[in-house]
Amino acid sequence: MAKNADDRSGGDDLQAVTSAVLTASRLLVAISARSLAAAEDKVTLPQFRMLLIVGQGETKLVTLAERLSVNPSTAMRMADRLTATGLMNRDVNPDNRREILLRLTGEGRHLVEEVTARRESEIGIILARMSAAQRQSLIVAMAAFNEAGGELAAGSSFPLGWPDTPSP
Repeated sequence: MAKNADDRSGGDDLQAVTSAVLTASRLLVAISARSLAAAEDKVTLPQFRMLLIVGQGETKLVTLAERLSVNPSTAMRMADRLTATGLMNRDVNPDNRREILLRLTGEGRHLVEEVTARRESEIGIILARMSAAQRQSLIVAMAAFNEAGGELAAGSSFPLGWPDTPSP
């Protein structure tokens, strides 16, 4: 049975759209990996994710563990490593001595900004190769995709990446 033009172009074919998104996700993962490569002697990808979250403001350890979907003891070990490298500070909450508060140091903030800028630059180069109409279509498509996935819009509480999104 012959496919119609919509099927061949992937217009409403769920499999074609899924394939296109998977391809794009591989590209975005590669961009993220390259942007982090210069800092790989300092942090791993999971540690960078932690820095992104803590970079939004002073964070309780238990809240961080929830956002990372890890046990508090795992989050504590990660935080200890990042504290030892001088990227994060870990303090007891003066209002509740049972709580640990985490915040980025200047060096930690600089690392997050540097890696994010590299990622943003590489994405910008790719987007510049697209026509204005293609970029506009991408904005609409990505907004719909992000909304369907429960992702927060850019500029909301996690503008640097990996927000606290619900699992499917």
